[in-house]
Amino acid sequence: MLKTKRGAAEAAGVAALLLILGLQLFMTVRQQSQTWDEADHIFAGYMSWKTADFGLNPEHPPLVKLIAALPLLPMPLTVPALQDRFFKENAFLSGKDFLYRNDADAILLRARSAAAVFSLLGALFVFLGTREMFGRGAAFFALALLVFDPNFLAHGAYVTTDAGASAMIFATVYAFYRWVKAPSAPRLLLVGLALGVALAVKHSAVLLFPMLFVLALGELLRRRFGTRDTETEAPVNLWKQALRMMLALAAITAIGVVLLWACYGFRYQARPAGLELNPPFAEFTKGLTPGQDLLIGTAARFHLLPESYLYGLSDILMTTFPSYVFGKTYPHSVWFYFSVVFVVKSTLALLLLFLLTLAAIGTRRFDRWREVLFLGVPPLIYFLAAMNSGTNIGVRHILPVYIFLFALAGGAAAAFVGRHRKWGFVAAALLIWHVAASLLAYPYYIPYSNELWGGSVNTWKHLSDSNADWAQQLKEVKRYLDARGIKDCWFVYFGEGVAEPAYYGIPCRPLPTADSLWLNERIAPPPAIDGPVLVSAADLSGFEFGPGRLNPYEDFKSVTPNDVIGRQVFVFEGRFEIPLAAALGRSQNARNLLEAEQTDAALAEAQTAAALAPDSVTVRITLGDALSAAGRRDEARAEYQRALTLAQTVEPDFQAGAIPSIEQKLAGN
Repeated sequence: MLKTKRGAAEAAGVAALLLILGLQLFMTVRQQSQTWDEADHIFAGYMSWKTADFGLNPEHPPLVKLIAALPLLPMPLTVPALQDRFFKENAFLSGKDFLYRNDADAILLRARSAAAVFSLLGALFVFLGTREMFGRGAAFFALALLVFDPNFLAHGAYVTTDAGASAMIFATVYAFYRWVKAPSAPRLLLVGLALGVALAVKHSAVLLFPMLFVLALGELLRRRFGTRDTETEAPVNLWKQALRMMLALAAITAIGVVLLWACYGFRYQARPAGLELNPPFAEFTKGLTPGQDLLIGTAARFHLLPESYLYGLSDILMTTFPSYVFGKTYPHSVWFYFSVVFVVKSTLALLLLFLLTLAAIGTRRFDRWREVLFLGVPPLIYFLAAMNSGTNIGVRHILPVYIFLFALAGGAAAAFVGRHRKWGFVAAALLIWHVAASLLAYPYYIPYSNELWGGSVNTWKHLSDSNADWAQQLKEVKRYLDARGIKDCWFVYFGEGVAEPAYYGIPCRPLPTADSLWLNERIAPPPAIDGPVLVSAADLSGFEFGPGRLNPYEDFKSVTPNDVIGRQVFVFEGRFEIPLAAALGRSQNARNLLEAEQTDAALAEAQTAAALAPDSVTVRITLGDALSAAGRRDEARAEYQRALTLAQTVEPDFQAGAIPSIEQKLAGN
């Protein structure tokens, strides 16, 4: 009877914490507009259901998108006509049309609610895994850490892959742990199924292969040189164990790959008949290194994996972003980026728990070596891979690391408490601190940073992109403007081009951003504007344009904002000179006019742009192109030479990419 009561109480406690997690996620995202990537993902998932098209958003596997789009299928939705354009532009722009031609809020709420299932499953997996490894108390401790973690709450209900990857990578490792402890066919099948789901959620799940291999090797070494649980591990030949482990890994891989194929409908081609990837696979993958090209090319040649999956994996391997760390912008990824992110974005309580966990392992107070291996190796491999990747744009890319640390911290806390009860007070105090930090951050989890770095409103000074602002604040901006009766304003919006402020009735006129220029949003502001001017945190950092003179909004950094909306959008009053922003807008207009063969109008726009921003490489190149189109080759050559000199002398690390095309233009004139 006592055991039954304890079981019921445990189930009730878990259910309560999962309910709290679900409510926090729901209450947060219902206040937010779309994040940068969500319209793209939602549209791709919807079209995968409707037309079996897996080529609209191949940079991510389909499972989260399919789950998120499932509740949209009964809705009468207007679907935009697809256009033959670069796949990323097609996905983002078609996704924008799809979302805002329909009831955007209803679509977002349904899709996010479905995607949040992965977060709830991840939380449950953490509890079950920690309970099996360390006991009930450790499991509740780990679950509470997850339920009240600001970073997990920030991304747990978005239609993106990060929370899903965290849940399924942990689930795969946990399932493998259970198989290692007590091998059986059903447990082996479960590992393979978890692996397949993980692979279908996010490309980074390929790291499970080295994770499982290292864990298998570690288990063999532990049995050979360490202690053995005589109740479950019979003393068999080590070579036999090694062969059995390798065969098991092969079977797990086979099951996982079959399930991955199933998510693509067992079809190699990314798109249905008559539609092609843009650019084609062979052309797109030319940017791979020889080693990468050998592996992915071989897999494509023999159809070992779906075309869309390989295309997306290639994209991930080739993609690199500028890095913004402690107010400095780097033109490339930097190895220390995620170490900084972890220290800035984690709660101080979690950082202290992490240090205590390392101390417990180092002093052998936490001597559950198999469990330490299974919870320590995967996040280490994932973190090292992240450090060497080009995606230095957010803590979300190391979210799987956190989910293992929650379980590991729970085990370490239990080990300390087991040795002396006074540690229970320390563990409780740290947990309460962690929970309090999370509650104080509500509902602004995206810009969360701990107290050492000045809190959420100062995050943009240290980190950018989805660490500080992911463009999801349009509803908050609308409420702010309405409360103050503001009908005329300017908006430097991080989501310009992929989201639609006008849908929410925001009256602000847009200003150019790096992304609006990429997506060819036609914005040409005057060289001076009067406030209020709203500037998103990510744009205020300037990391996409580059530092100093490359950033059209650099001067705003030295101005104290009059107000801050949702800790992510800064409000400035007064008159502001923005000649570079105006010039970039006119330069873009000139390019569109050149494409329309309106040479005289294009030249006039380009000359105006050059007068506004004579030191802009982009503007000088456009003027050169307009002069060349007008047949004035000597003048065009002079403009290209000016552009080349500027690229080589003004922030040359950030403008080196323009040099080859300028030299080619010079050679042709």
